[in-house]
Amino acid sequence: MSRKPRLRQFDFDAEKFKELIVYVAERCADDPSFGAVKLNKILYYADFDAYRLLHQPISGATYRKLSEGPAPKELVSSRDELIEQGRIELEERPYFNRTQKRLVLTQGEAANPEIFSVDERQVVDQVIQFFWGKSAREVSDYSHREPGWLAAGDREQIPYETAGLSPEPIDQEAEEYALRLAQEYIAKKRHAR
Repeated sequence: MSRKPRLRQFDFDAEKFKELIVYVAERCADDPSFGAVKLNKILYYADFDAYRLLHQPISGATYRKLSEGPAPKELVSSRDELIEQGRIELEERPYFNRTQKRLVLTQGEAANPEIFSVDERQVVDQVIQFFWGKSAREVSDYSHREPGWLAAGDREQIPYETAGLSPEPIDQEAEEYALRLAQEYIAKKRHAR
């Protein structure tokens, strides 16, 4: 009988997630390529890199596989709350031959960086720096190499546990070694019964 592995569930911190959105919008204000697609990817990589490096995501948001890459399920409702609170605005700008949907801060509504640990801020800042100046297409294409995005079905949740997987294929030697270890483990479990 094959059992599906139980995935770790994290509590979603709505306030921290909203503050993360504001923080990213503030930091990306001068990046002309910052729009909705890039926001989704920065949030995804911030949470997944934090999980990989700090063993805990920043917000605990639920990320799903969408055609343009991973996106947080809670984004639209959180964004709408921030707009209603007057902290951000959704601005549409012409961007090449498309319309860019971009979050901008309202006057005097800066993010509260104190809600994040120093390590969490560092993770977010590194993700922003990595994607700085990259187009929505480049960022989306990059996310399409993520093992979690590749393994998930359309609109399915992407498990945080996939954060540690490499998008690079393993070579035959490593595959044979892993198979040998798995066979030894199974043999030991059978012998222990």
